[in-house]
Amino acid sequence: MNINASFNKRGITIIELLVGLVICAIVIAAIYRVFTVQSNAYVVQDQVVEVQQNIRSAMEIMVRDIRMAGFDYDNSTSPLRIEDFKPLPPYDVRGNSITIWYENYQAGPPLISQIHAVTYTLPLNNTNLERQLSVNGVVQPVEVILENVIALELTCGIDGRIGYEDTQDGVVDNWINCGAVNNSRDKVIAVRISLTTRPEQVNPQDDRFRTVSPRALTSIVALRNLSIKRF
Repeated sequence: MNINASFNKRGITIIELLVGLVICAIVIAAIYRVFTVQSNAYVVQDQVVEVQQNIRSAMEIMVRDIRMAGFDYDNSTSPLRIEDFKPLPPYDVRGNSITIWYENYQAGPPLISQIHAVTYTLPLNNTNLERQLSVNGVVQPVEVILENVIALELTCGIDGRIGYEDTQDGVVDNWINCGAVNNSRDKVIAVRISLTTRPEQVNPQDDRFRTVSPRALTSIVALRNLSIKRF
């Protein structure tokens, strides 16, 4: 038995080829768009995480130091005392700068007593938060603990007047900008620190980082060595 098969030998027309190419181009463009969006989102999120980690690390360092203000200042048996380097009170606040003094002990034997003075400041026309340590009056190199800082705000909690114990009860009476504190009159027992920073923008033409809003962090530090003692 003979079977006659009919074969369609017609190929792909140019129109069909063009339609196929257009569809492929649309699919590839969509895939590329999704990839670009996801890549940008990853970069931005990575910057956000980095900024938050940096500001938290800087705040932890500041809180640790400022909390130590006046530590062991009334220990009459120490070979060195804060008063040897700074008249009381053991702090000095000036606008966007704060310096605190405390006694530090280096493990021995023998046990070594040192007077530490730590200054935090955000210099004018500068975006780097600086920390400078002095040990027994010897100034150490400046450290940059946070870059790209937009603002550093220091607010002081006041508890009465220095030398007037009847005005002091260990509770903050009012908060004022540290720049308005009279260091010889106002007794500071707490400091509120507000830091605002932004991600580093290596390429100003890169718009991705403009979508990252500045990050702010606020902490209140009780000067625990001063709030229950009189001077």
